[in-house]
Amino acid sequence: QYIIHLLKKVLCFGELLLRMPPANAGEWLRINQMPVFVGGAELNVATALASWNIPVKYCTALPDNIISKDIRDYLEQKNIDTSPVICAGERIGLYYLKQGADMKSGENVFDRKYSSFSTLATGVVDWDKILEDVSWFHFSAIAPAVSESAAALCAEALAAAHKKNITISVDLNNRALLWKYGKQPVEVMPALVTYCDVVMGNIWAANGLLGI
Repeated sequence: QYIIHLLKKVLCFGELLLRMPPANAGEWLRINQMPVFVGGAELNVATALASWNIPVKYCTALPDNIISKDIRDYLEQKNIDTSPVICAGERIGLYYLKQGADMKSGENVFDRKYSSFSTLATGVVDWDKILEDVSWFHFSAIAPAVSESAAALCAEALAAAHKKNITISVDLNNRALLWKYGKQPVEVMPALVTYCDVVMGNIWAANGLLGI
C-alpha cells in the first residue's frame, strides 16, 4: 500500500533553518569565517527521500529575497520540489551549534523568533494546490513548537491532508528550547497526532509530548 502511495509525492512541511557552526574558543571571530548549512528536521527528511529518488516536495515559508532564491535553487538541485514554498514574512530562522555539540546541548542557540514560518497565518495557504499531487504528508513536533501561529498552521495543513485521504506521519521530536509561547506540548500535540497514520518517537517523547 505504501509503495503505491509513493508513486505520487511526499510533502515535508516545517521550518527551514540555516545552521551556523562557530568554531570553538572564538576562533570563528579571529578568522572571520563561519560555514552555513541548510537544514531543519523536515527538510532533512526531504533531502534523504530525494537522495533515494523518492519524489518529494517541501513546504515552508521564506522571505521574498535573493537569499531565499539561492536556497530554493540549491534545494531544486537536490531534486526537491520547492513549488510549495510560500513567500511571506521577513526573515529566515537561524541556529548556532558549536562544533562537536549535539542538538540538545546548552550550546545550541536558536535565533528564529519572528521568522517567516513562525509568523505565517492560517487562511492564506492554498492547500488544495499544494496537496494535489501528494500521497504522503510528513511533519515533526518541532513545527508546532515554534509559535502559536505555526501550531495553528499545522492543524490547518493536517485537516486539509486528512480530507484528501493522504497518509500522514509525524516525528515526535522534542526540543526543550522550544515551546516558549505559553502552551505545553500536551495541550497541542495530541490533537495533531489524531490525524496521523504513522507516529515515530520513543517513550520519552510520547510522555513529554502526548502525556502517555
